[in-house]
Amino acid sequence: MMGAMGQGPFDVLFDYEHRSLEHVPGVPDQIDAPGMWRGIAFRLGSRLLASSFSEVVEIIPVPPLTQVPGGDVWLIGVANLRSSLLPVVDLKQYLEGERTVQHAGTRALVVRQSGGNVAVLIDELLGQRNFHQGQITEVGQIGEGRYAPFVQQAYRVGDAVWGVFDMARLTRTPEFRQAAAA
Repeated sequence: MMGAMGQGPFDVLFDYEHRSLEHVPGVPDQIDAPGMWRGIAFRLGSRLLASSFSEVVEIIPVPPLTQVPGGDVWLIGVANLRSSLLPVVDLKQYLEGERTVQHAGTRALVVRQSGGNVAVLIDELLGQRNFHQGQITEVGQIGEGRYAPFVQQAYRVGDAVWGVFDMARLTRTPEFRQAAAA
């Protein structure tokens, strides 16, 4: 049986396949395009932030914790993650002095640091985000206060400003390193 355009069903399917392989909107070319930056997006308090994929080892649910006596209040404990001791830090409490309210969707970003990894608690994981150099904007309020050393770049997407949070710089901060090495 022939289709309306004089093609058989296999010809129509072949045409669909050919056109779909030619047109993949925004995938490999866009991701590797010059001026494109990709990161793990998250919310911390009212701030929308993203950190480089190279800085985040993995994303995990908050593991069972053992408290560390005499530790800083933002060092909420240590966890056993696949037989490795992992310090867990409440990033919002470290930066803002306010404890993260944990719920079933709360996640921790496992971040590389010299001497072993550390997990940082975030308010909400927002997934992967791609930003283009044309979206670069002033850091403004998102990089004020204790965020200033860690948010040196920002992108504007619509009405939202996303700060690039430098996890590597965080893990090199003496105050953070001392507590996270517990």
